[in-house]
Amino acid sequence: MHIMYDCAMRWGFVPIGTNPFGNRLIRIDDASKCLKKGRSLTVEQFHQLLRHKLLAKEPFQTMVIAAICLGLRCSELFALKWSDIEWDNLAINIRRGFVRGEFDRPKSDSSEAPVPLAAQLAEILWHWGLQSPFNQPDDFVFANPLKAGKVPYAPEGIQKNRIAPAAKDVGLGDGIGWHTFRHTYRTLLDETGAPLTVQQKLMRHADARMTLKYGEALDDSKRKANKKVVTLVLTKSKKGAR
Repeated sequence: MHIMYDCAMRWGFVPIGTNPFGNRLIRIDDASKCLKKGRSLTVEQFHQLLRHKLLAKEPFQTMVIAAICLGLRCSELFALKWSDIEWDNLAINIRRGFVRGEFDRPKSDSSEAPVPLAAQLAEILWHWGLQSPFNQPDDFVFANPLKAGKVPYAPEGIQKNRIAPAAKDVGLGDGIGWHTFRHTYRTLLDETGAPLTVQQKLMRHADARMTLKYGEALDDSKRKANKKVVTLVLTKSKKGAR
């Protein structure tokens, strides 16, 4: 709006220097706060969802398992390529995002921090790679076969056509989607007793109150916290997770 009004002054539509709001600018308390609280699932509810026929087949089952075990934003999850996974170091590099069919950089500098990859989840991803027709280093982990693998699946479509209806069918109600898995990951980190600073690094949130270092080697505290979450999720129903 500021740029638009500057242009209007330059082109003579309004007097130069005029403030369109005058003294009428009003600050509304809490206007920027989120009105809808994020929802988390229990491990039991997640496995109930995972067993639904809409999510029981690949690659959809691996998608949701990876989402809850890594805590990635769906834009980051679907933008992953096989070359982003360091199998020897058990880490995932976040290099891009995929939003509404467009690729871009991750949301923030903190979002580019590497993510620890627990061995149990690495095995699941490895098995999916063996099944996928798109498993070369530059292929997307969740490449869309209807697009010849040139782009990943659209996360919005998976949420609308699979996750949301599956959640309703198993009695979880409305509002279940990719962000639910990210909220659940944070909740499970709390349950494991992970320190807040470790949680913040695993969630890759930027925080003005502290300086977050990104791109550093993955320390033991982050690996241990992530491994506990993966164990909580996968050990409950190992056969279902596969």
